[in-house]
Amino acid sequence: MIVEERTYTAHVGRAKEWVDYYAEHGFPVQERHLGRCIGFFTTEIGTLNQIVHLWAYDSLAHRETARAKMAQDPDWHKFVTGQPKGCLITQETRIMTPTSFSPLK
Repeated sequence: MIVEERTYTAHVGRAKEWVDYYAEHGFPVQERHLGRCIGFFTTEIGTLNQIVHLWAYDSLAHRETARAKMAQDPDWHKFVTGQPKGCLITQETRIMTPTSFSPLK
């Protein structure tokens, strides 16, 4: 198993706007194609205005296949092109693998 961690940084005061839009238009599409969302968070302490979500996949190949199918979905294109302009500043993606003693295997 691998876990993809995505961190988006929003402009001050715009994280909630993006999260609300994503909840209605993006999450249903990603959940349909990507499957296993471990969690979706916003920051309260530390670097603020960040949105972090974690997705579990069987392997890098599984992630690649799932994201390729999602990229073909017209609903995903609507989400991407309809996002509130200028909300997000950066996006960071990390792929992590669990240790032998991790509760997630």
